Amino acid sequence: MSTRRDFLGQASALCAPPKMAALAVSAGWSLRAWPASTSATRVQGKAASGGARKLVVVLLRGAIDGLSVVVPFEDRHYQAARSGIRLAGPGEPGGVMRLNSQFGLHPALAPLLPHWQQGLLSFVHASGSPEPSRSHFDAQDFFESGTPGVKSTPDGWMNRLLAQLPGPTSPTRALSMGATPARIFSGTASVASLGLGPRALDLKAIDDPRLQAGLAKLYAQDPALSRSLQDSREGRAEMQRSLAQASQDMAPPTPSRDSSGAQALQLASQADQGAASARTFATDARRMGQLIRRDPHTQLAFTSVGGWDTHVNQGGAQGQLANKLASLGEGLEALAQGLGEAMRDTVIVVCSEFGRTLRQNGTGGTDHGRGNVMWIMGGPVAGAQVLGEWPGLDAAALEEGRDLAVTSDSRQVFAALLQRHLGLSQERVAEVFPRLSGSWSDAGRLLRT
Repeated sequence: MSTRRDFLGQASALCAPPKMAALAVSAGWSLRAWPASTSATRVQGKAASGGARKLVVVLLRGAIDGLSVVVPFEDRHYQAARSGIRLAGPGEPGGVMRLNSQFGLHPALAPLLPHWQQGLLSFVHASGSPEPSRSHFDAQDFFESGTPGVKSTPDGWMNRLLAQLPGPTSPTRALSMGATPARIFSGTASVASLGLGPRALDLKAIDDPRLQAGLAKLYAQDPALSRSLQDSREGRAEMQRSLAQASQDMAPPTPSRDSSGAQALQLASQADQGAASARTFATDARRMGQLIRRDPHTQLAFTSVGGWDTHVNQGGAQGQLANKLASLGEGLEALAQGLGEAMRDTVIVVCSEFGRTLRQNGTGGTDHGRGNVMWIMGGPVAGAQVLGEWPGLDAAALEEGRDLAVTSDSRQVFAALLQRHLGLSQERVAEVFPRLSGSWSDAGRLLRT
């Protein structure tokens, strides 16, 4: 049962209108205390820059068509199933950019090709969840909770990760960028929240010293709320300083080629659940990268991009999906530019809740499927690889006769990153993904030694 104190606590952190979401720090989704982290069983190694190693997760809400991102252009089954939306091979008009003899990258993702060529980008194909749901809402919930098939999990896996990370805690150790609280960060650990658009840094009611003094007096007898209020005040001040410094020494980003210049949040469909659209992503992604670079305490970050539910008029080398991919590619490049030298110590993972059908439908699009592709990008990545077991696209290999099969559990890919990049022991990884068994066969090839 909520009390007046609980209500005021939540209001102090979430007082901004949705379209002008404030910088805020709250304990999960309400003002509860951040429990002290237990001592690490393994000391994390120093990153190249001397700071903390970082993990950024970008969720593409709506289920992107992974077969149009990393394209099996030589596969005759791919060519036959997509007569209207298939992409041509390397060297042909509108053809893919060659990754290896089997796969090519969509031409709209040209901004990312240098990362592949420099060995900073890899992909994990035929990846996804063991839970076969084709519901956007269930699949996104399962991804963010880290417990596929279990709807009752109260917290998100990145919040659980906060409690398991080696090293000192900070109110800005985790950053969530978006207009609404992210399910993946729900829980008891404090998470800093960065709104969308250029007004994300604007002062809000919680920044008024008089309100802060009043709340401090109100919470004086409640250590949990008092601590959370302190986290909120310190975290907001730290992010404002970091972004203010970044805005002074970095030029504004080049607008996306698919941008109308609007900075407001665009809701493409219900499947996007409040995620920003691809066309507004670049400016916000650069801002997030700048903040991560400027704040030495920030180690985890999450954001989402919507608009990938392409049932109608998906297009091939050009069209709806190509335009969104171009904006996404520019956004990921802007994120890398914002990170600057911190990119050496950062792994960026881009993924979606599930893939799409092999065959195009009658309206020139694709429907909800299973297997997809994960993008792994950053300085520690052993790049220029398409990892994972490729099951093929012949009828016998397809799941239920229609979908790319899932051969790599996306949680196992994340588990490898948590252990090899962030320094978690196997026991601590099990606390983050409690229902995960086994290990990923390509874990040893994912990162540089």
